[in-house]
Amino acid sequence: MFQIEFIYLHDYYTIQIMTPYYSIRQGILVSLLLLMTSSFLDAPEDLRPSSNKRSTEVTHRFDPDEDEQRKEKLWVDSIFKTLTIDQQIGQLFMIRAHSNLGADHTASVKQQIKKYHVGGLCFFQGTPLKQAQLTNQYQALSSHVPLMVAMDAEWGLAMRHKEAAIRYPMQMTLGAINDNSLIYKMGVDIATQLKRIGTHINFAPVVDINNNPDNPVINDRSFGEDRQQVAIKSYMYMIGMQDQGIMACAKHFPGHGDTDMDSHLDLPTIPFDEARLDSLELFPFRVLAQHGVGSMMIAHLQIPVWEKDCVTPSTLSKTIIQKKLIEEMAYQGLIFTDGLEMEGVLKNFPPGEIEVRALMAGNDVLLLPSNIDVAYKAIKLALNEGRLTTAMIEHKVKKILLAKYRMGLNHYCATDIDGLTQDINTPNSKALVQQLYEHALTLLGQHDAVIPYVDVYHKKYASLAIGADTKNDFQSRLEDYAPFEHHHLKKRSTAYTRANMLKRLKEFDRVIIGVHDMSRRPSKQFGLAPWTRDFIKALQSKTHVSVVLFGNPYAIQYLGGIGHILVSYEDNAYTRNASAEALFGAIPIQGSLPVKAGAGAPLSSGLKIGSLRRIGYALPEQVGMDSDSLADLRTLADAMIRTHAAPGARILVVKDRKIIYNQNFGYHTYKKKHKVHTDDIYDLASITKVAAATLSVMKLVDDGLVNLHTPISQYLPHIDTTDKRDLTLYDIMAHHAGLKPWIPFYLNTLTEDHKRTQPSDTIYHQTPDQAYCLKVCDQMYMSKSYADSVWYKIYNSALRSRNDYRYSDLGMYMVADIIKTLTGKAIDQYVQEQFYQPLGLKSIGYNPAKKHPISDVVPTEEDTYFRHRRIQGYVHDMGAAMLGGVSGHAGLFSTAGDLAVLFQMLLNGGYYGGKQYLRPETIELFTTRHKRSTRRGIGFDMKELDTLRTLNMSEMASDRAFGHLGFTGTAVWADPTSDLIFIMLANRTYPTMKNNKFGKENYRPKCHTVCYKAMH
Repeated sequence: MFQIEFIYLHDYYTIQIMTPYYSIRQGILVSLLLLMTSSFLDAPEDLRPSSNKRSTEVTHRFDPDEDEQRKEKLWVDSIFKTLTIDQQIGQLFMIRAHSNLGADHTASVKQQIKKYHVGGLCFFQGTPLKQAQLTNQYQALSSHVPLMVAMDAEWGLAMRHKEAAIRYPMQMTLGAINDNSLIYKMGVDIATQLKRIGTHINFAPVVDINNNPDNPVINDRSFGEDRQQVAIKSYMYMIGMQDQGIMACAKHFPGHGDTDMDSHLDLPTIPFDEARLDSLELFPFRVLAQHGVGSMMIAHLQIPVWEKDCVTPSTLSKTIIQKKLIEEMAYQGLIFTDGLEMEGVLKNFPPGEIEVRALMAGNDVLLLPSNIDVAYKAIKLALNEGRLTTAMIEHKVKKILLAKYRMGLNHYCATDIDGLTQDINTPNSKALVQQLYEHALTLLGQHDAVIPYVDVYHKKYASLAIGADTKNDFQSRLEDYAPFEHHHLKKRSTAYTRANMLKRLKEFDRVIIGVHDMSRRPSKQFGLAPWTRDFIKALQSKTHVSVVLFGNPYAIQYLGGIGHILVSYEDNAYTRNASAEALFGAIPIQGSLPVKAGAGAPLSSGLKIGSLRRIGYALPEQVGMDSDSLADLRTLADAMIRTHAAPGARILVVKDRKIIYNQNFGYHTYKKKHKVHTDDIYDLASITKVAAATLSVMKLVDDGLVNLHTPISQYLPHIDTTDKRDLTLYDIMAHHAGLKPWIPFYLNTLTEDHKRTQPSDTIYHQTPDQAYCLKVCDQMYMSKSYADSVWYKIYNSALRSRNDYRYSDLGMYMVADIIKTLTGKAIDQYVQEQFYQPLGLKSIGYNPAKKHPISDVVPTEEDTYFRHRRIQGYVHDMGAAMLGGVSGHAGLFSTAGDLAVLFQMLLNGGYYGGKQYLRPETIELFTTRHKRSTRRGIGFDMKELDTLRTLNMSEMASDRAFGHLGFTGTAVWADPTSDLIFIMLANRTYPTMKNNKFGKENYRPKCHTVCYKAMH
């Protein structure tokens, strides 16, 4: 009876037709390539960085043509003829090497290379730089036949080099990813780093199917328990490495997944019949053997169906290696033993006998012999006694030499040390790691429209970190999306402490519990505290709870009955950031569980949750930008501060809904006492026109309360007798209404006292009362009646004779008046209710001194002409100040982060965080140039198209870019063409607004240009 399976590998399907007892010798396996949109060899460029070279470089290594085969054979034969029998035996050994064990260890390795002519090194702990340096030294001792260098780098160099190199996800994390092209990219990346440090083989991927939750050694090193997914992902990892010339090694043949014993410590038994082993354990090895994996590693396992004596491990079994792997699978690649110093093989056989039996069984390379001297002598003795033959040795050595040729060791060059650390820790690699973790996130539970969280204003949020005793970066990232109260519980917390915590947390609408400090050990229940499940279930009965599991998915079996569980698989900065983003819809949740983890967590389960298009966080390379190019922003900011163009600044860049640059520069003042901080609040000045007034008008248009072409007297009946009555918002908001640029209202409120102008005490009082209630700043309250004089001067100011473009503040005063007349609410209240609050913005608004510590607000000027004090927390614009700090042209304050959300909503077509705030057509209308303007949309400033005029933004911005500049040194530009938001907040007016260095040096356009150059 035939079984037919379709396995999608990269850009083609492999059809496997097999009987329960697989035998290639009987011709049962048929592998066909069904070309999809492109062939395997013509895969897309982004998936195959080496595809342009594949016909020469990659084919040369793994599928050589006849001419190349002749060259290979010539080199192999010529080298082999020069080797003595002692040197031939030495080629069979790969010994242990560390780069952190000092001079004695280094001397020992050198001595073994020289004495035993060893063929290879397997490196362990140390640093990449030191390993490369030692590799050069060791290779110099083996110049006749260069050494073959290997590493266990399953999750990259960091598996052995920890903090010195980038750590990629564990294979079980990768098993949750549905986009397998990412695993290919990871293989390419890891291979590139291995090559850079002079390494040729990666003992990866782990091809074992982990179908035993109690497996203590494979576990999260496996892609999971679905044989097809293990095969596919192993293939993608393998081909990614081998496309870059690094030999992959499928391990641990014939399958180390279904055991609860560690072969480092004992000899595990795999007690299954042949049909089960053939259909399950061997399956992914068969696929990789069929598709060209360069090498395989044999596990130390006892498999009774193939070895009856109960003592012979698979490493020493001719039945398992020679018959199953070499003959039945027709495998011709290199075969490595697992480490021969492990108890799984040492338990029943002594050194020396182990190595002889391993060679007899079919292994080519003896990995990590426990005693090379004993092993070396035992092999020579076995040759003399006839247990081994010279033909056997010749066959294995020539396989090794052939592999070395294909690794390029026929033209060995020492590793260049310069720049090595930087080369293996690139921003591109870090961006890929973030992407891998994001795609792995897996949500378990029921669809209930709660996750991702939409309502960030009306709900009360709290977080609890179990296994942590301080606020962590997961909790900090949660704060970027909603106001949170944070709590912590140690694993050994008392029942009393937990009871109090339960009482406190049940008062919240949403509680997010992060489970940290977990373990991969089944014997430790994967690090879950015994009380964890009961505590979570008790809290779940009181409020909505979401659990984020920063660890092994098998732990879910101990959390049965709990509602939502987001499985993040590992606990690091990448997963903490991604998990917070996913819960609030900044990124989709798309992973699938790679193992069964209890009754409520079946294999391949996982809710697929779309994005709410909130802003997330990423490295520049993740969105196609260059970190090195963006470094020019610091150069410009440093120059700005050094030349006293401004004391400090904040620059934030969003690309493709990701904050990719978020830096602070300098101080609040030149006294350098208060550094610029991420949450600092700036006076936005004229950005108020777009971030408050224009937004409000757009909403009124959406609601049918305003028509841009209707005379404004329809909305403001009291101006019917003025020359403003026929003006339209279309013209006013594009600065084509003929209005005067501005009116210095404050000048008429000053008196001269001892040759110094002072605020008139008939207009201003130091303390408030019913008559003097408009707060201009601290200890300065203006007469309420004088506000009428301001409005009178606006509406009775003479219009210019022409309605050509002339920038004017007066129109936005009128806009604020229209908003209040139509809604019954002042502009500050209206825009807060319609936009800022539902968007979850925490800092944007008018009059920040009323709501925030004054130290959080950046000062704008030392006023010596009107208010005679430092202006901090109160609007700098004099006219807006005289209206209590609230107007349509100025008065708005914000952090860069809040401003970014507002403009991302506009780039999203009015949608953000699960809610539609504005219609896309309305945004299109307001961000289209006025019919008579080369620069102005409706409210929004846009790129100046007249080449005879000064550009207001980067010349590289698209014609569709929109936003505004602010007098105080602020800027916000959103470009729909490139999905880019640029925000620069500075207080260039401090200590005096007469300082014009900031504008003369064009710091805002220059910084804006840096962002575009980083995309090219």
